[in-house]
Amino acid sequence: MRYFFIAYAFIAVLVVGIGGFRGQHFSKPPIQIFPDMDQQDKLQAQEPSNFFSDRQGGRHPVTGSQPLGFNETGETEIGGIPEYEFGGQDGYYYSGHVGDYYGTGMPEELSLDEASAEAFIRRGEERFGIYCAVCHGKAGDGQGITSRYGVPGIANLHLDPFNAASYPDGRMFEVITKGKGQMGAYGPNVSVRDRWAIIAYVRTLQAAKVAATAAQ
Repeated sequence: MRYFFIAYAFIAVLVVGIGGFRGQHFSKPPIQIFPDMDQQDKLQAQEPSNFFSDRQGGRHPVTGSQPLGFNETGETEIGGIPEYEFGGQDGYYYSGHVGDYYGTGMPEELSLDEASAEAFIRRGEERFGIYCAVCHGKAGDGQGITSRYGVPGIANLHLDPFNAASYPDGRMFEVITKGKGQMGAYGPNVSVRDRWAIIAYVRTLQAAKVAATAAQ
């Protein structure tokens, strides 16, 4: 018991010595064990910088930069759907719901036909590679780079619970939009049309897996 009180007193003195008494003023910056990004190596707007030859901290965008939701110069629509639509409206296209239920299939607003479906799926492949593959893997099997660092619970989209019969397209749309479990919401980052393109690509991956398995 004596050693307990000695250790307790030592810890108390150590805490007071490091943190100081409440209300005490210091002439030097405090010791920050967890700085929590209080001090960041960055420039405020309009602030000069000696790093650049013109001494100006504000820089022009990198050549080729594009505003969020737009494509090549002058192209703001693909298939008649504006790329900057991020939701907020009602209906299956914007919510994944038909009344109180999840819908399935591609919405009529996409105006897909045989000529545009291939380009639409390729668009989904591109968006999937940017936003989804890091966790779900390029093949959708849950073996993305994050799985190598112990991130648990990554969905393998080829398992039966995620096929179209068990997991409607509208439900997948809602999960992409709002997130679920450890997966964050992508609604603010991925346009409505691109969410459907990702779903179309996931269904293509699943169909290809089934076909490959049947051929063995």
